[in-house]
Amino acid sequence: MKKKTIIAIITAAIMTAVFSLTASASGDVAGAVQGTWDTARSQVVSVVDNVIFPVIDVILAILLFVKLGTLYMDYRKHGQIEWTGAAILFGCLIFTLTAPLYIWTII
Repeated sequence: MKKKTIIAIITAAIMTAVFSLTASASGDVAGAVQGTWDTARSQVVSVVDNVIFPVIDVILAILLFVKLGTLYMDYRKHGQIEWTGAAILFGCLIFTLTAPLYIWTII
C-alpha cells in the first residue's frame, strides 16, 4: 500500500513538472488589461444592470416581506416591534434599486 502511494506521488510530481509551463509577461500588461476592460465594459454593464441587480432586488424584496410578516407575528405575540432588521433590509433594497444609476461612474 505504501509503495503504491509513493509511486503515485512521484508520478504526479513528474507529470506536474513535465506539463507545466512558465508564464512570463513582457510589455505593457496594464495596457492590455485596460484594453480588455474597455472592450468588455459594455457587456459587463449590461449583464450587471439587467441580471445581477434585479436578482439581488428580488431576493431583498422577498426577505423584506418575510421580515415584515415575522414582525407582525411578533407584534401580535409580544406587543412590541423591533424595526432594525426591516430597516436594514429596506435600506439595502433602496441601495440596490438605485445603484445602477451611479455605480458605473464610481467604477
